[in-house]
Amino acid sequence: MTISTIRQIKQQIQQLTNGESNNQLPSFWLTDWLLHVIDKPAIALMTDEDYQLIDSEVARFNDGVAKMQQGIPLAYLTGQQEFWSLSFKVNEHTLIPRPDTEVLVEQVLNWINAQPAQLSNKRLLDLGTGSGCIAISLAHELKKANWQVVAVDLSSEALKVAQHNAVSNNVANIEFVQSSWYQALPTDNERQFDVIVSNPPYIDETDEHLTGLTAEPISALSAPNQGLADIEHIVQQATTYLCTGGLLAIEHGYDQGDAVRQLFLDSGFESVHTVKDYGGNDRVTLGQVQ
Repeated sequence: MTISTIRQIKQQIQQLTNGESNNQLPSFWLTDWLLHVIDKPAIALMTDEDYQLIDSEVARFNDGVAKMQQGIPLAYLTGQQEFWSLSFKVNEHTLIPRPDTEVLVEQVLNWINAQPAQLSNKRLLDLGTGSGCIAISLAHELKKANWQVVAVDLSSEALKVAQHNAVSNNVANIEFVQSSWYQALPTDNERQFDVIVSNPPYIDETDEHLTGLTAEPISALSAPNQGLADIEHIVQQATTYLCTGGLLAIEHGYDQGDAVRQLFLDSGFESVHTVKDYGGNDRVTLGQVQ
């Protein structure tokens, strides 16, 4: 019998998520995919169990399940990912925003809010913006305070996605620049930044987990020198682009806290400290220019 109602699909999902298979998927991926396919709110899973899926919806649902079992993340199937209460378009040119990256946004906002009132024309730089989730979330929170955000990425395709996300989230106080880290940015004192943030590639190139990633761009994930090469470059160059007293905040791997703090200290940063993510792992290191 063809599975064709929400109730029957839910039974299918239960079978898929209760097994011992290596292909086991998070149940919310499957229910979220079902809701996306039938274009209904989550409450329909409870109140509309007798809804009959048409054949094309059943086919699309099953095709999506097969793709997820092959390693394609849910966000690439729906083309959307929620982050910081906003919705972001994602595709194969961008990483999918992770909840732990919200810690970076949160820490930057906490630091800004703790500063004494400053002059206007405050500026923030996001290096390696990808989908734009960090830069756009910060620009969204800071637009009433008249902050201007500059978001940089080497990938022109990623920048197209980020520009789309800025428009769709009604964020205008942001400028996008194609650049390899700081390369295309001016170095004059008039164009310095109050805050620099980055979630750069930080996974060791030899990490065995990279072989299991079939969808996301590896170049946005891994780096040489035990994953520290890009972080080292960003930290060492940051003092040229930061105002005196400015903040540098970088997301990094759970086992890189000690090494990243040392990079900050070697470059003359003060008030250097590391904040843990929601899982209790070292995730974001911050420091100020003296």
